[in-house]
Amino acid sequence: MLNKKKSIANTIFLVLIFALTLYSVFHGEDLPAVLRTIGEVNPWYLIPGTAGVILFIWGESIIIWYMFGTLDIHEKKRTCFLYSCVGFFFSAVTPSASGGQPMQIYYMRKNKIPIPVATLVLMIVTITYKSVLVFVGLFVAFFQRGFVHRYLEGILPIFYLGVALNVGCCVAMSILAFHPELAKWIMMKGLRLLEKSRLMKHKEKRTKKLADSMEQYKATAAYFGTHKKVIFNVILITFFQRFSLFFVTWFVYKAFGLHGTSIYDVVMLQAVVSVSVDMLPLPGGMGISENLFLIIFKTVFTAGLLLPGMVLSRGIAFYVQLLFSATLTLVAHVRIGRGREETTETCEQQAG
Repeated sequence: MLNKKKSIANTIFLVLIFALTLYSVFHGEDLPAVLRTIGEVNPWYLIPGTAGVILFIWGESIIIWYMFGTLDIHEKKRTCFLYSCVGFFFSAVTPSASGGQPMQIYYMRKNKIPIPVATLVLMIVTITYKSVLVFVGLFVAFFQRGFVHRYLEGILPIFYLGVALNVGCCVAMSILAFHPELAKWIMMKGLRLLEKSRLMKHKEKRTKKLADSMEQYKATAAYFGTHKKVIFNVILITFFQRFSLFFVTWFVYKAFGLHGTSIYDVVMLQAVVSVSVDMLPLPGGMGISENLFLIIFKTVFTAGLLLPGMVLSRGIAFYVQLLFSATLTLVAHVRIGRGREETTETCEQQAG
């Protein structure tokens, strides 16, 4: 579990970012009028929008369940769904989504899943997850120039930065996955340079820990080499997963009774927001996501509906996801590992 000091620091950081977000978005706005406008939307469109959030979480859980099966680990789908909820909750409340996977590994370990196996599966999930964003970002940047000039002129530096960061992340992870020996050499060389420059003290324990951790990536490389069809299927599921969340904004658009902008443009604009903020060190892209929405959707949510559209779209896509995953994280904390611990205790009592 996260230590107390880190938890307190993350909580303070989250509250601060949330407060600044509220101030930047609603400063000088008529909040009661915004809420009245939201209250007048067609609620039937919000049902598939909310379902998109559930599908987004479910998509990752199916990937985890599917990959565990290829490794002869037979977890229940509902347990894998809890793993996903844990990951999305802690990713949403920690800077750069840094808390998600460590907490997933923690709960997987409670279910007796070996850490190297959990690390392998989650690394592949991350690589494919980032790869979809890279594909979308590069596709828009190189093949949708009209789309870029029409909607993205005001955010081009942030968009290109997001694309570059995601490409860099995928390249780094690909080196780890496909060239583990090269990655190990780079990491060990970097550590020695830091020690020689006296930025870090030499510690044999640290060197051994780094070397041991790099060995785990050999398993990832081996998996990629022997499960190409599995990886292809995972990528397809990941596309479905990612776009199920992007479609939330389209359903919000229709809930306001708007028309005139194609479903392609609305969905791809939301994808652009995700590409732009995914690698930024903010919990859930909080603050920057809201402001990017207000910039690039200003010609889409017309008739004074831009701010209400942002509040409802972001509210469903992020805050509903946050509350839903938080609730299921509590369930995971109570349920995961308990059955196996009780079985172990019973066996020990019988043996005694």
